[in-house]
Amino acid sequence: MINLTFPDGVVRSYESGISGLDVAKTISEGLMRKVLAVELDGKTIDAFGPITTDGAIKFLTWDDAGGKSTFWHSSAHLLAEALQSFYPDTKFAIGPPIERGFYYDIDLGDQKISDEDLQKIEKKMKELAGEKNRYSRKEVSKADAITYFTEKQDPYKLELIDGLEDGSITFYTQGSFTDLCRGPHIPNTGFIKAVKLTNIAGAYWRGDEKNKMLTRIYGVTFPSNKELEEYTILMEEARKRDHRKLGKELELFAFSEKVGAGLPLWLPKGAMLRERLQQFLQKAQIESGYLPVITPHIGNINLYKTSGHYEKYGADSFQSIKTPHEGEEFLLKPMNCPHHCEIYKTSPKSYKDLPVRFAEFGTVYRYEQAGELHGLTRVRGFTQDDAHLFCRPDQVKDEFKKVIDLVLYVFNSLGFSDYTAQVSLRDKVNRAKYIGEEANWDIAENAIREAAAEKGLNTIEEYGEAAFYGPKLDFMVKDAIGRSWQLGTIQVDYNLPERFELEYVDSDNSRKRPVMIHRAPFGSMERFVAVLLEHCGGKLPLWLVPTQVKILPISDKFMEYAEQIKKDLQKKDIRVEIDDRQEKIGRKIRDTELDKIPYMLIVGEKEMESQTIGVRKQSVGDLGSQSVEEFATLIQKEVEEKIG
Repeated sequence: MINLTFPDGVVRSYESGISGLDVAKTISEGLMRKVLAVELDGKTIDAFGPITTDGAIKFLTWDDAGGKSTFWHSSAHLLAEALQSFYPDTKFAIGPPIERGFYYDIDLGDQKISDEDLQKIEKKMKELAGEKNRYSRKEVSKADAITYFTEKQDPYKLELIDGLEDGSITFYTQGSFTDLCRGPHIPNTGFIKAVKLTNIAGAYWRGDEKNKMLTRIYGVTFPSNKELEEYTILMEEARKRDHRKLGKELELFAFSEKVGAGLPLWLPKGAMLRERLQQFLQKAQIESGYLPVITPHIGNINLYKTSGHYEKYGADSFQSIKTPHEGEEFLLKPMNCPHHCEIYKTSPKSYKDLPVRFAEFGTVYRYEQAGELHGLTRVRGFTQDDAHLFCRPDQVKDEFKKVIDLVLYVFNSLGFSDYTAQVSLRDKVNRAKYIGEEANWDIAENAIREAAAEKGLNTIEEYGEAAFYGPKLDFMVKDAIGRSWQLGTIQVDYNLPERFELEYVDSDNSRKRPVMIHRAPFGSMERFVAVLLEHCGGKLPLWLVPTQVKILPISDKFMEYAEQIKKDLQKKDIRVEIDDRQEKIGRKIRDTELDKIPYMLIVGEKEMESQTIGVRKQSVGDLGSQSVEEFATLIQKEVEEKIG
């Protein structure tokens, strides 16, 4: 017999070997019909597979992230089966689930797939799904796996098998398709009711530009047509909100092939937006006792070897910079923290000096693969709103809670009200990817749990998501159309102080190691701006938008009056422009709406005579006539209400 603990704490006994589906059936037939996979002690497994050990069990349905992931992984296999029926010589690489849907990378040889072919493939997927074929799992030896894919002449699967250990290899089969796969999968294809193939792209095998370019087919599936219809509406809204489109329309940023892929150019309006965000956070940091620092864009390679970043990020960094001095190498910095450790060491510290809080808007560099670059959300050079706090062990929890307050202040000021705090912990099994002692990891993880609980945060725990040097609290923010983004992050680190031999003198004159807290409320300026633009659809908050007000003279006769209004508003720190084009007022109003400028001021004969302005608000309309003084007060009050 085995004992299974349910989420409500109830423990029930079952015969060893029972499947998750049969366990669900003992609760209700309705639940069993909804189960897509099972989570046992935090690991997702097949709902149809045998359970032979005690553990904590959770049923995963479409309402769970793990359920959706399993559903979409199984859908990738269904796509492969459909492709196999049309293109039997296809070589299959990988087909994972992604945040919203799935893809499969394939080698079609001399054949090609166009957007027009997607419809027939969708139709075939629906046909195969209707057969309700079971997904079956089979353990195979490495030799048998090699034999199978040698006969298939699939070099991609053979390369994957080469990196696997004998005894850890499994195949999954549904219908006529068999794939090398760890799983898990849904019970049968019948769960898949709605299919949409969304895009065709190119992708290098294993993300390496030296390898062959494969065809990547993206898709998404749902358990009903209703969800597909809702998804289609959401995607149309997402296209309107695409930050790349908005960034171009609002003249915020651009990219240049000559400058280099993944290296954004901030245009004047975008630079003003960034500076305003930076000033906003700097003001809050100064009030919280942070000290500004500036570090170079490069560092000696030994700096990153000491920190461990070279080992962990070396493959994703730009090639080292060699100088005329023999043996001397530098790297474009992948992180700011090693530099801040060296700043800490520039002067001796007493227990009375701690905590010390260093803050920097520091630009770092990672060589992301070309196929992974995406607007501002995935770039090769980005600026982190980075800070590192050095404190005594007894100060960690309080400092962590203060950082939580700062992150929430940022979110509230920018209209992000729907968020979840993810406690990102070590992998339960694979400890090799982390540095430091187990005892320190335990202390750090518990400190994060306690701080989050005391601040009343809605939290989830994810194993395997910690940074290599410590656990963290990641803020997962939902935007206006329900998409989830990882923005702010806070990390507890006992390891870098050890590696850099950081010290402070304690009250008993002994030398101790400080604890390091890493934090970035924005995450990176680039990604934050991208998410903010998509969240607000380009209609930035009044306090942040580069141009708050545009003055629209009805004709040239009123330009002098418009210039006077501009000067009066600028004296009150209001950002204002004049539309001096030879256009009709209707065209000026429409263009100002499209430019998403919050307020427009109409200036004509009546306004000049009465020394007033006609006020219109973005997406609201006419607010009537006001004096310049009244309007300035309105703007200032609205800004103060948002950021205090």
